[in-house]
Amino acid sequence: MTKSIASKNSQGRSAFVCQSCGAQFPKWAGQCGECGAWNTLVETAATKLPRARSGGLLAASSIAVQRLDQISGDDVQRIPTGLDELDRVLGGGIVPGAVILIGGDPGIGKSTLLLQALAAVEGRLATLYVTGEESLAQVSLRARRLGLPRMDLPVLAETSLETVLDTLAANTPGFVVLDSIQTLYTSALEAAPGSVSQLRECAAQIVRYAKGSGCAIVLVGHVTKEGAIAGPRVLEHMVDTVLYFEQDVGSRYRIVRAVKNRFGAVNEMGVFAMTDAGLREVSNPSALFLSRHEQPVPGSVITVTRQGSRPLLVEVQALVDRAGLGTPKRVTLGLEGSRLAMLLAVLHRHAGIALSDQDVFANVVGGMRIQETAADLPLLLAALSSFRNRPVPVDVVAFGEVGLAGEIRPVQGGEERLIEAAKHGFKRAIIPEGNRPRRALKLDLEVIAVARLDQALEQI
Repeated sequence: MTKSIASKNSQGRSAFVCQSCGAQFPKWAGQCGECGAWNTLVETAATKLPRARSGGLLAASSIAVQRLDQISGDDVQRIPTGLDELDRVLGGGIVPGAVILIGGDPGIGKSTLLLQALAAVEGRLATLYVTGEESLAQVSLRARRLGLPRMDLPVLAETSLETVLDTLAANTPGFVVLDSIQTLYTSALEAAPGSVSQLRECAAQIVRYAKGSGCAIVLVGHVTKEGAIAGPRVLEHMVDTVLYFEQDVGSRYRIVRAVKNRFGAVNEMGVFAMTDAGLREVSNPSALFLSRHEQPVPGSVITVTRQGSRPLLVEVQALVDRAGLGTPKRVTLGLEGSRLAMLLAVLHRHAGIALSDQDVFANVVGGMRIQETAADLPLLLAALSSFRNRPVPVDVVAFGEVGLAGEIRPVQGGEERLIEAAKHGFKRAIIPEGNRPRRALKLDLEVIAVARLDQALEQI
């Protein structure tokens, strides 16, 4: 077996491709030398470029080079999907010729959302739903269960890429869903569907068709146990938009987040609720992630985070308790764990409050993930509130980045955060001095601007 593999490699007819990053190697190894993944090298047939007799690559026809000032810079014409939350994540709607990759756990609602979007678009734009995982009867049953506004949606059950592309060329739809990219295969390659080479080649041909025809195509992708879209990262680089479906365990709410978007804001978020009739939009997600207590409780502080272009009110909770034997615990859910340790060191150095002998647990209510530094100040206020067993008033909201020197640094979108807080009835806001409004805001909200951490603690 080893001799046969070596002889094939020596003739250049096979290579070992990493199923995680797509790197190629001439021989098998237990660990990928590029990404470090173990047992991911799979033998596949190597493809060779045709060469001319002179030894160089075959000559290609040249095309005219254009100048930027000669190219029209008109705004991209978007087509609304009929789902406002999905349009928000996409940046305003469907862009002709765009390729969108959406991933999520099995059963989270990817096919349901896309069927609803197709039903809303049909009539204004020719659509096509291509399924490679389900039969047409299964798709029909789901559509009837959802009670779609119209049932005359064109559907196709096919896994051959050549057949799918021929069907698209014959029917010329404007909006296509391919469910999923891992089930498609091209006869030009001998690898199995879902392998790195099949994914890369199928995605390349789909992107080429979309750009040439102006058809918007949505690719549904499987995810690994780590939550990333299966296949090499090059798949995400080839498409225009990458969306992830997220869900808190046991919750009926779904979050669609954009991690890449060439036509809109990155980290934009749309919120849906799963019901018997499909996914329903949540127009006011702040009310979803904000749980008002009947009376003030220690360790709870409300902050205003920013998800894309949307300000969102969330509750940051902290629990501080005396540690047992061993190293004190630092546990975070929805926040960065290493940043919590850094902030506790700043609290000790610049406020004289030591929590080195205390376990600290931090959580963002509702399963929200905060990836910005605006949660630094409310996290420290919540930890101090739990440590001293003194609640923060329920009408107070706070946001701001805490630096290593103890300064409170400004964050992006300060005025939008204040407007969102005032909209939900908050009366006081502790914010960085750099976010003090430069113009008078007609809000029933007292703005307390602070420059140092000790000043913020004095206000509480």
